[in-house]
Amino acid sequence: MNALLEFATGSLFKFSFALMILGSFRIVALALFDTGEALLHAADRKIDYGEIVRDTFSWLFPVRRWATSRPVYSLISIVFHVGLILVPFFLAAHISLWKQATGVSWPAMPQLFADALTVVVIFAGPALFLGRLFQRSARAISRFQDYVWPLMLTVPALTGFLCANGGLSAGAYQFWMLIHVLCANLIMIFIPFTKLAHCVLMPISRLVGSVGWKFRVGAGSRVERTLGKRGQTT
Repeated sequence: MNALLEFATGSLFKFSFALMILGSFRIVALALFDTGEALLHAADRKIDYGEIVRDTFSWLFPVRRWATSRPVYSLISIVFHVGLILVPFFLAAHISLWKQATGVSWPAMPQLFADALTVVVIFAGPALFLGRLFQRSARAISRFQDYVWPLMLTVPALTGFLCANGGLSAGAYQFWMLIHVLCANLIMIFIPFTKLAHCVLMPISRLVGSVGWKFRVGAGSRVERTLGKRGQTT
């Protein structure tokens, strides 16, 4: 068990982390390249960057949006994401692991605060799953991974909290810590290849969407021809 745990926190962690970074860089680079190409051929190249920045921050910090639709579900989603972002990067034990892999460290959050955020994630993940499962409007737009990820992301939080606060025997601690690390590594590997990629694409998504609605020169006439409406007026 010790050998497996050392492998999971050593070579496998470094591989998972590198794949996450390189894969994330790839999808961001491709998105920016396609956006630049679309803008280069657009008939209208005017972009209100100020509005895009404001809109991006309003989605990154949706203080005003959460209460407009499904407020309870939205609030649970917000605190779930806050815990998922802060604990992996600012828990003292995690920072030590990051330092082993990258040689870089930073200040840690208080353990009590980390525990509180972890408990929030443990309860919020299943709540989001049930919200999608039992609400018809959510089911209509949900795919298989939309149900899997809230539960999958809860596993590292649950196993990590159990290892830190469960008073486990040495053997039980190693077992649950191994599950914790393996699951976290798997999540890092999946980030560039699943909907989890939104965690790195979100800062540029408003720019991509804005440029995506700008048509190429002559696109209007081609749409008319395709629809058989050429020369018609409405």
